[in-house]
Amino acid sequence: MNITDVRVRKMTKEGKMKAVVSITIDNEFVVHDIKVVEGDKGLFIAMPSRKAADGEYRDIAHPINSDTRSNIQKIVLDAYEKALLEPEISEEA
Repeated sequence: MNITDVRVRKMTKEGKMKAVVSITIDNEFVVHDIKVVEGDKGLFIAMPSRKAADGEYRDIAHPINSDTRSNIQKIVLDAYEKALLEPEISEEA
């Protein structure tokens, strides 16, 4: 599995959620709404989730094993760090 594209949308307001990311896998499959979150131990990713009837949040899409999760997290956080270096684009023209 290769992540062939990463799209980062930085959050402008203060808070624990720093960005929302979409990844493309093998130029064939997209996962939207991966969140970059600031936790007590640093940045981590939260996979897309939905609130269940019992009030708990459950991941809609997620890696099956820890190696894949680590790989996705590294790629997403690297892309987020790179996006932080890019200037903000003003929508005023």
